[in-house]
Amino acid sequence: MIIDKKLLFSYSATERRFKKGQVIFRENDSARYFFIVLEGSVKMCNHIQDGKEFFQGIFGIGESFGEPPVFINEPYPANAIAIENSNILMIHREKLLHLLKDHPVYYLKFIECLARRVYNKALASRENINPNPETKILGFLNNYKKLNGLVSQAIIPYTRQQIANFTGLRVETVIRTLSRMKNNNRIEIVNRKLLY
Repeated sequence: MIIDKKLLFSYSATERRFKKGQVIFRENDSARYFFIVLEGSVKMCNHIQDGKEFFQGIFGIGESFGEPPVFINEPYPANAIAIENSNILMIHREKLLHLLKDHPVYYLKFIECLARRVYNKALASRENINPNPETKILGFLNNYKKLNGLVSQAIIPYTRQQIANFTGLRVETVIRTLSRMKNNNRIEIVNRKLLY
């Protein structure tokens, strides 16, 4: 968590419960709040042709989301939707800016967080422009492991559909490509779980 929860509450932060599938904010809504996941998980996504989703990110306990537009006073660039029943801490933009003015030590934490996100987006973009599905999937898997500090083989906690949503591929292409990667010993699939 970027900022201590008690400090956030002292600047009028509130907790709100969102049910699975409930929209937290929509693309193009005014960016009025900064959010931190206290319980559950949230996806940020855009809806594209044929009702398909493209994931901008999935955020779990202790992670913040929606910060960039809050700082530049622009609308949210994606939808935020609870993946499961979630408890979200919210602080209004003006209160957050006041907190940062009073406690400038948190500016560096925000800069680090935002810089990490920009860097990871650049890496993901590099992989996503490659037309080869295996390259896209490997890029996604490597990025997941790097973000989570994983060195050895690990269970990847995403469904085939979620991998498709992150990479811009069709779910059928993800399934075929993962099957081919399994046959080439690039990944393992045990009890339908993906290990990489």
